[in-house]
Amino acid sequence: MAPILELKGITKRFPGVLANDHIDLTLNKGEILALLGENGAGKSTLMNILYGLYKPDEGEILINGEKVVINSPIDAIEQGVGMVHQHFMLIPVFTVTENVMLGNESIKGPGFLDRDKAAQRITEISDRFNLQVNPNFYVKDIPVGVQQRVEIIKLLYRDAEILIFDEPTAVLTPQEADELFKIMRLLVEQGKSIIFITHKLREVLEISDRIMVIRRGAMVGETTPQEADKSSLAAMMVGREVELEVEKSVSKPGEVVCSIEDLVVVDKRDEICLQGVSLDVHAGEIVGVAGVQGNGQTELVYAITGLLRNTSGMVTILGQDTTRFSPRQITELGTAHIPEDRQQDGLVLPFTVAENLVLCTYYQEPFSKGVLLQYPVIMRNAEKLIEDFDIRTPSAMTSVGTLSGGNQQKVIIARELSRPIKFLVASQPTRGLDVGSIEYIHNQIVKKRDEGAGVLLVSPELDEIMELSDRIAVMYRGQILAIVPNQGISKEYIGLLMAGVVPEGPVPIGESTVVEATF
Repeated sequence: MAPILELKGITKRFPGVLANDHIDLTLNKGEILALLGENGAGKSTLMNILYGLYKPDEGEILINGEKVVINSPIDAIEQGVGMVHQHFMLIPVFTVTENVMLGNESIKGPGFLDRDKAAQRITEISDRFNLQVNPNFYVKDIPVGVQQRVEIIKLLYRDAEILIFDEPTAVLTPQEADELFKIMRLLVEQGKSIIFITHKLREVLEISDRIMVIRRGAMVGETTPQEADKSSLAAMMVGREVELEVEKSVSKPGEVVCSIEDLVVVDKRDEICLQGVSLDVHAGEIVGVAGVQGNGQTELVYAITGLLRNTSGMVTILGQDTTRFSPRQITELGTAHIPEDRQQDGLVLPFTVAENLVLCTYYQEPFSKGVLLQYPVIMRNAEKLIEDFDIRTPSAMTSVGTLSGGNQQKVIIARELSRPIKFLVASQPTRGLDVGSIEYIHNQIVKKRDEGAGVLLVSPELDEIMELSDRIAVMYRGQILAIVPNQGISKEYIGLLMAGVVPEGPVPIGESTVVEATF
């Protein structure tokens, strides 16, 4: 039986870049195929060709053994191909039903939408694949993990047989990722076929049936989870051996660089999202903030970096009360911020890579003299950082919005870590990065710690928190439930705290500060 999908000799060129170099790929019916590769390897380009967003320069696409031409997403959907993008394509003020039926509306009578009919079908799809989505909820009111399920329903509503998941766990908590994998398995059990694009080696080994690896635009290998391990996959991706564990010495904490005292923050809906949070970060240490996404971590980072005003309490950075400081004032103190949402808070997407690399310092010498920007200096700075941080871009003058998500993240990290800093707030710093880049960024964060900077690391990736942190603060429902030293602490212990449970008895090693929580 012919594969459900075949890509033969797919080639795509952009100015200065060979994104896909005569790639061959097959997908069998009822299979999860993991497409693995580092940032800028060409994975998303290849899938955008399959989905009709790009047109290949060479090559052909076969579905069920027959050659097809896909010039647009409409063509792809008609051929049974659907794509769940890394950044969701949903309208927040629409209901789930309105989002799902958009472009494929059910009509009753002249000019009237049949929302009830669409909602009934959505409910049937949700029940069949255990998606647990209410068709009447507004998208803006549902968690990110549920929003992703809405994207899946959009494809199933249109009878997609081939589903492309582009970095589907990049915005999910570990628990949401586990739920997604259950859904993916149920989809293939019922005859769907999935291409799973990711950087995360553990996920590839856990969920895929077969693995294909792309490096610098070319297909370099194929294997299975039974034949591979993390080290071999990392070497295939990057083309060299990768250290998957960070080597770091024991921290030597110094003076307090950031002090948070009884911080209370109310969100836009007038709901309390931080309830009396207190935490110190010392020079020369990494304090990791663990917790399921949505327990106040985002608001904590926003309050520290001047993006959100607190109701009460105080934030002190490097001895100054910064509670009412602007983000620029906080930056000028020697603070760096790697934001959770790179596109909203970290970049100006229409600006060039070179311009984004000086967003924090463009008004200072040597990048500016008076009101005049010094573009030769800005370009030299960009070329150095592009090389140092391995940013995959056609040129420094390329719009940053056209880069892959991982390379956009590298632009932010290059900008923030290349400056002399004393306090680093890193919120999901390796989100969307490949193993080679993660290795580099983790080493850079540890290097900043060893140079004397204090680091506040916020990440939903418990492995990252436990690997890098010297102390771990666990957040639950807007409070810091416990602060424990990262010495012999088990994942299970931290996991219980993340679920709001304070285990009885002493902390396994060292001492902890436990804050009584109101549930």
